Amino acid sequence: MTTSPHILVVEARFYADIADELARGALATLEEAGATYERRAVPGAFEIPAAIAIAHEAGEQEAIDRPFDGFVALGCVIRGETSHYDYVCGESARGLQDLAVGLHLPIGYGILTVENDDQAWARAKVDRKNKGRDAAQACLDMIALKRHFRLLPE
Repeated sequence: MTTSPHILVVEARFYADIADELARGALATLEEAGATYERRAVPGAFEIPAAIAIAHEAGEQEAIDRPFDGFVALGCVIRGETSHYDYVCGESARGLQDLAVGLHLPIGYGILTVENDDQAWARAKVDRKNKGRDAAQACLDMIALKRHFRLLPE
């Protein structure tokens, strides 16, 4: 019998309405898969990798009841008038990739990096591109891969 995966959904709340829509798609996908999950909010996309690293460490040190099998990163970064956008996009993506590769963490990447509000909504809406769903499914697929290679218990 396969244990249902336990997922941490980390939501950047800088654009709260977009984060809510991304979460709606992600949580529906996790529920449909029978996964359990916890949600945690962080101020922005830049903080997501640190939140995931902290949660993973808590699981490794048995500081939490049940360690997380995977993580879903949700947020949005909209280009502004300064280079801040480039730093936040690049560093949040790099941080998540470092965790995924270095610690073999299943991470679904759902951070929208867009030019404007319209692009963000087109990608976040559950009746359009539903990138929250895609991020949750990517996390579940990577958990299945780890289980296939016996790096996670069935």
